[in-house]
Amino acid sequence: MKFRCERDVLVDALATAGRAVSSRGGALPALSGIRTELVGDLLRLSATDLELSISVEIEVAGLEDGVAVIPARLFVDIVRALDAGAVVVEIRDDQAQVSSGRSNFSLRLILADDFPRATDIDVVPLSVDAKSLAQALRQVVPAASSDDSRPVLTGVHVAAEAGGLRLVATDSYRLAVRDLVDAPVLAEGQDVLLPSRALAELTRLLSGAGTVDLRLGEREASFECGRSRLTTRLIEGSFPNYRTLIPRNHPNRLTVGREVLLDAVRRVRLLARESTPIRLVQKSDGLELLAMTQDVGQAHETVDASYVGTELTVAFNPDYLMAGLEATGADEVVLESLDARNPAVLRGVGNEDFFYLLMPVRVS
Repeated sequence: MKFRCERDVLVDALATAGRAVSSRGGALPALSGIRTELVGDLLRLSATDLELSISVEIEVAGLEDGVAVIPARLFVDIVRALDAGAVVVEIRDDQAQVSSGRSNFSLRLILADDFPRATDIDVVPLSVDAKSLAQALRQVVPAASSDDSRPVLTGVHVAAEAGGLRLVATDSYRLAVRDLVDAPVLAEGQDVLLPSRALAELTRLLSGAGTVDLRLGEREASFECGRSRLTTRLIEGSFPNYRTLIPRNHPNRLTVGREVLLDAVRRVRLLARESTPIRLVQKSDGLELLAMTQDVGQAHETVDASYVGTELTVAFNPDYLMAGLEATGADEVVLESLDARNPAVLRGVGNEDFFYLLMPVRVS
């Protein structure tokens, strides 16, 4: 195998595929490599950790067809370190020669036969608007848990809802829900649980794409946009019944500018050390933010806001609060509360497609 490609094009493709490379390739060395296949002028780069697979195709100047598995980390680092311009990659026996200008590197190959074979999901693909899906993923994925002891909470629940899709994620402390209307890619009553890590990588692939083709199998799902494809295993298990967590009434309603509140939280949280929450004192004449850390100090700031309800002080984890504010994307937000112990609901004014449920922190 031999081909020539511009460094920047090759670096981008290697970096994209390389995000699926296993960090634990000891048991199966092929998982630490990138499968490089050349047919004519089409180069396909593929990597997998058995849970997530990413493949990318790019146009190159093909000189000799072939297949090889090249150690991913070194391959990416070497190509990135080269000067701008053409890079030549040539496979000779069990070595990959990477050269550009006066630079030349030789890498020992990984046995190509050990690289896991890709499986095709034999179903008709369904198209989804890439921009809408990317925005939904950015809003929901961060709320998923990173604790592998409860696998179902590390995923995003995707279900058919009112003629479209509903995406839901939670880590038990917060809950993010986003509806994608007019995206009927699932049958009524159908649902799947997709790993949040895979969807975070998918968000990167969707940048600049028009549509994404989705294929759902019994155990896997694949997303194809342009010349990139991401395949992930589905998570087995039942997602919690999140609907029971949503309060049915919210007698207390705070309306405030999103950026104004975000800036105030960023400042006040400087004194919220060691998991100290931020208190939101909601009154008819506005909003006060308080943070107090023993033996350190305290912060206090007032914010112009509109409030309807009884005077109420609610405390939140500042990081979770900021994440919810950033996810809404609206100019103004509404925080609806029942009391200081039950979940509060955060929404963007004029945006009914997304809401963020936030558990308060109990304080004395």
